[in-house]
Amino acid sequence: MWEEHLVVLLIRLGVVAALASILVRSDTFKRMLLREERTLTQRVLLSLGFSSIFGTGVAIRVVTHGYAAVDLGLEGSLLSGLLGGYVTGLLSGALISLPSMFRGEYLALPLLAGVGALGGLLRDSAPDTEEVWRFSPLFDLSIYRFLKPKQDRYRPAFQVIFLGAIVLAEFLRLNLGHFFPRRLFSLNPGWPDPHPLNLAAGYVTALFAVMLPLKIWNNTRNERKLEEQNRLLMQARLDGLSKQINPHFLFNTLNSVSSLIRTNPAQARAVVYKLSNILRRLLRKHLTFSSLGQELEFITDYLSIEMVRFGDKLRFEKDIDPATLDRLVPSMLLQPLVENSIRHGLSSKVEGGMIRLRSSLRDGRLRLLVEDDGVGIPEAKLATLLEEGIGISNVNERLKVLFGSDYRIRIDSQPGQGTRIEIEIPEVPTTTPPAE
Repeated sequence: MWEEHLVVLLIRLGVVAALASILVRSDTFKRMLLREERTLTQRVLLSLGFSSIFGTGVAIRVVTHGYAAVDLGLEGSLLSGLLGGYVTGLLSGALISLPSMFRGEYLALPLLAGVGALGGLLRDSAPDTEEVWRFSPLFDLSIYRFLKPKQDRYRPAFQVIFLGAIVLAEFLRLNLGHFFPRRLFSLNPGWPDPHPLNLAAGYVTALFAVMLPLKIWNNTRNERKLEEQNRLLMQARLDGLSKQINPHFLFNTLNSVSSLIRTNPAQARAVVYKLSNILRRLLRKHLTFSSLGQELEFITDYLSIEMVRFGDKLRFEKDIDPATLDRLVPSMLLQPLVENSIRHGLSSKVEGGMIRLRSSLRDGRLRLLVEDDGVGIPEAKLATLLEEGIGISNVNERLKVLFGSDYRIRIDSQPGQGTRIEIEIPEVPTTTPPAE
């Protein structure tokens, strides 16, 4: 008979792990796990989530008059209070106990509601809400830290109190179930004079039935936090790279304006107007992606400034596939490449030259080409171009952050003949908001 009792307890642990895994599959529940402060509506929703899962187990036990291992109402009520506070714990305990009440187990409602409130009390008494997630029934180290001089005793004391609260809840359930077997369900050993180890097994099962969901859910919390940290890190890197480009671009543009103020004030005013359009866009809320059409508008304004300075020496051609205009590209992707073509390829060439910009779609990938017929790049410098400097290395780094290895950037250059830069990136889903 004692073997059957132990089997039920083991199945109980398997069931609680399965229920915890079912809850964590819900995106709504995952978002709830990351919140430390919740509105009343959010607490009620969290309570309904717990009640639907753990209350189903109670209902199965009541309807079938068996399957005792699936009844985890007490553990579910305590967990609800631990995660959501008093309101969530009380409401969950009351809702979870409803199937038992229909069977005449009237002590279930006050017990489970009280245990839910106890979970809320534990949450509020924790020195840090993270201590709830760190709970472990292996409390020997907590006692060691509690007794060690000059240590923070509040944290280990909370862990011991946490363990004592679970033991108290299970003690109440076992004893009330023993004295009032028809008014409350409990997994009491069903034979006279059970061995103390059989009773201890029930307490150990209760401890692990609370700890397992906390560990499963905490792993999910840590994964979500890591994903968010990685996202913020990537955004910080992108912002840092973008800030390298913008002052560099502004400095060179202001140099162009200063050279025109004395020689041609009217053109200087036209350049300032174009510059204001450019700055207006740069000062808007930065987004990682913008449409290719918007990037081309930016390039047009930029080149109109440079053409004022260079005159007929600078020419620009576009061969743009209309299907690519609404495709998303990293913001400020083309401007550093065009600027490099002017500064390093054409500015030192007496007769000036041509910049060509092309785009096409092939096999679900966007291809961009920036080409000039300038002085070219020496072979020694070409080998390190992707790692040094501000322009091309910056573009390469941003593409690496955004696309990993799923992109290509190729540079071909011949001294005296020009430079050709080809970029190939995957199509970005249009759900990504474009830059304004």
